[in-house]
Amino acid sequence: MGKGKLEKFADMASYPHVFEYPYSIVDNVPFDMKGKWHEQFFGNDRPIVLELGCGRGEYTVGLGRMFPDKNFIGVDIKGSRMWTGATEALQADMKNVAFLRTNIEIIDRFFAPGEVSEIWLTFSDPQMKKATKRLTSTYFMERYRRFLKPNGIIHLKTDSNFMFTYTRYMIEENKLPVEFMTEDLYHSDLVDDILGIKTYYEQQWLDRGLNIKYIKFQLPQEGELREPEIEIELDSYRSYNRSKRSGLQTSK
Repeated sequence: MGKGKLEKFADMASYPHVFEYPYSIVDNVPFDMKGKWHEQFFGNDRPIVLELGCGRGEYTVGLGRMFPDKNFIGVDIKGSRMWTGATEALQADMKNVAFLRTNIEIIDRFFAPGEVSEIWLTFSDPQMKKATKRLTSTYFMERYRRFLKPNGIIHLKTDSNFMFTYTRYMIEENKLPVEFMTEDLYHSDLVDDILGIKTYYEQQWLDRGLNIKYIKFQLPQEGELREPEIEIELDSYRSYNRSKRSGLQTSK
């Protein structure tokens, strides 16, 4: 991390709407705000919406502006990226926006059962080598169930055909209710102001001529979740600032 980014992250210590959990996955340290987000931070009982892997926080802040009647929390492990959205929210005095710096693998440590209404996954790393690292895998779905309301909503917006295809098969395998699905968002009838919020990386995908894919589905509490057993063609391009993930042509 460069000096400028280190200075930005240090400054975030004075941001009242930014929370940091400095413990590892093996450290089972309780998080004080769990079950208390409505009462102790937001000061209302409005729905809480998470953006997991929020990056610069464009979606978290954009949704916060559009929906003052909801509360939004952006989650990412990289504080230097989060600084952008956190600063914008602070300067705009947005009382319905917060940020949490932590590892998403332990996301269930920070929210009580039924405390969250929706989850946004915007351009998540498709993790083509290992299914359990994908944010739409049953590994993560089981964790989301621990704090989502019954039939809570999950949004996936992605440039990755691999991530989209994997998620579609996971939904089909577990018969999860789908509200919307498209392989080409900006040439569909589904695009609206919400879906039209463009992140920094999304604009780069669009500039390269890649289709943006979107799925909105419900996650019921009941039923055992199963991974789809199917080979999926790997993405043929490299993501910005990421090395090619595998020399294989397909993956489960």
